[in-house]
Amino acid sequence: MTSRILTVTLNPAVDKSSTVNNIQPEKKLRCSAPVYEPGGGGINVSRALERLGISSVALFPSGGRTGKLMQDLLKKENIHFLAVETEAETRENFIVVDTSNNSQYRFGMPGEAVSKTEAETIHEAILNASPFPEIVVISGSLPEGLKPGFLTTLIKELKARNVKVVADTSGDALTEILKEGVYLIKPNLGELSKFTGHEELDNDSAAEAAKKLIAQGKAEVVAISMGPQGAYLISKNETVHVPAPSVKKLSTVGAGDSMVAGMTAILAKGGSITEMARMGVACGTATTMSKGTGLFTIENAEKLYNWLSR
Repeated sequence: MTSRILTVTLNPAVDKSSTVNNIQPEKKLRCSAPVYEPGGGGINVSRALERLGISSVALFPSGGRTGKLMQDLLKKENIHFLAVETEAETRENFIVVDTSNNSQYRFGMPGEAVSKTEAETIHEAILNASPFPEIVVISGSLPEGLKPGFLTTLIKELKARNVKVVADTSGDALTEILKEGVYLIKPNLGELSKFTGHEELDNDSAAEAAKKLIAQGKAEVVAISMGPQGAYLISKNETVHVPAPSVKKLSTVGAGDSMVAGMTAILAKGGSITEMARMGVACGTATTMSKGTGLFTIENAEKLYNWLSR
């Protein structure tokens, strides 16, 4: 039996994607019929977990027409969710691919501000989730109006209830998360450099920097995505490097979220650090094989995982 998992997306977005042949300025461009998909860090993690046969609940603020659309899209994918109603309209992102050269253009829209009362409602909804989760994945950016300190308080309360917190965020939000410390973080090299005082990191020094964060109690496990070079997963006693399989990349949208989902799925099953790293890289890489904002297929993820496990 798998652990109970709650994903938290504080700044969700509906991803609207289309294709255009030969993008040029100041010309009327004929787009293909748009495709709408639910998006935002934690929501994508829940969608990816569902493909891996792992049930979770996706919690997110939801407002206006786009918020209703988000809920309808998640229902179609049979994703369990808890939508916290807000006055703020849920944002929409736009992704377009130029079919003449396969270049992808990603336009991220800002989210509307969340009020203090709404922030308190979101906080209470997380702490009152039933059944209460054993793993909480906090992923994505913070909306306007939600102070980074929101996360510090939340994580302290979750840890007091023996919850394993997995965090994939950046900027001020990551700074606040590291103040309290979590089970797993997934910084990029730039963020890892900033938080450990290194000007520039390579493979060897990145692992050393991650060990420094772990020794300071900032995380028990640090996952470092290295793009084409794969990923490192580092704990107090282990350093695991998994190379990225060579595949035909069609889109990078959702690859990082899929990596988090792969690692979380193995964590929920009580797997090893090595298995977490392999499944994370397999799911992240498999997602790049899908067009637009589509996530991985289970067939591609399992094929790559088996290849990495040889």
